[in-house]
Amino acid sequence: MLYKKITKPVLFGMDPEKAHHLIIDGLHTFAKLPGGRGLLRAMWGVRAYPELESELWGIRFPNPVGLAAGLDKNAKAVPGFSNIGFGFMEVGTVTPKPQAGNELPRLFRLPEDDALINRMGFNNVGIEGMKRNLRNQGQRTIPLAINIGKNKTTPNEQAEDDYRACIQALYGYGDFFVVNISSPNTPDLRNLQHGDDLSRLLAAVKDEILKQHARFGGREKPVLVKIAPDLTPQEIEYMVETIVRSNVSGIIASNTTIARDGLRHANRGETGGLSGRPLTERSTELIRTVYRLTDGKLPIIGSGGIFTAEDAYAKIRAGASLVEVYTGLIYEGPDVLRRINRGLRTLLQQDGFTHISEAIGSGH
Repeated sequence: MLYKKITKPVLFGMDPEKAHHLIIDGLHTFAKLPGGRGLLRAMWGVRAYPELESELWGIRFPNPVGLAAGLDKNAKAVPGFSNIGFGFMEVGTVTPKPQAGNELPRLFRLPEDDALINRMGFNNVGIEGMKRNLRNQGQRTIPLAINIGKNKTTPNEQAEDDYRACIQALYGYGDFFVVNISSPNTPDLRNLQHGDDLSRLLAAVKDEILKQHARFGGREKPVLVKIAPDLTPQEIEYMVETIVRSNVSGIIASNTTIARDGLRHANRGETGGLSGRPLTERSTELIRTVYRLTDGKLPIIGSGGIFTAEDAYAKIRAGASLVEVYTGLIYEGPDVLRRINRGLRTLLQQDGFTHISEAIGSGH
């Protein structure tokens, strides 16, 4: 109620990107105050439910609801986000060199559609800036994924060098890595999803992960690939086949869409990636397809249009082991995490499941 009645009207009265920075800076500052993290947990924390805990790739997830990449691009507010109920979080997308991103304005709300359109263009402080941020935050309390990409000026033929550089610099700071080849806001990036480019890139990424694993020891860190929802059935089939062959650890389905079907708000004509409610069914269907194509053997993180427990549960039943929110958090506030987790328990009980692992892919 606090968010819906007071905070949201203030934020939605501001320029979207300024509101974005206010949230990140506020969480960053609050988590540094004495007792700040404990107060965040008291206000927004999610109770631990054994039936929602899971282990994947040797990593323990306290609950299945994570933060999608794009909100904390520079890993500036990890302690803050870690204490408001997330089961894990993604930071980034980070690129080797800092870059300013696309021209302003580049972030647009579509309240009538419960959606956002962004054309940020991988604006970030680069790998050294992210490393500084992560180094100064102390021990983490939830798993952290680092979403990596290439600089805008790097041609696709040299893209693997940028992904290698990100892994080299940040391997010691993340629990797993996400290869972003599906943002619509970096020219030609989505071309890396196809053909020999994808095979070559993933081979290079896996090679670099193994090199860093040999250097650091311990558990080899998983690599996931984030894919777009705007692929033809034939493209999906070929891409999934390539991903499986590359021996990566999983898939995130999906990134934002360039489709504009059924939108009502005046901002629907803006260029960029669309997220939120219009992506709900499209991403769930993609999860269902990927699960079928992989015989349920490759873990999937479901992302796109999650606002309720029912949205999250549909993705889990379609084949997702974990889910991520972004736009739903902006529109609903932090309490959405508590509502989703509580709702998931109820839905599991209604279907006779005793643990969330039993529900994964149960819709097939």
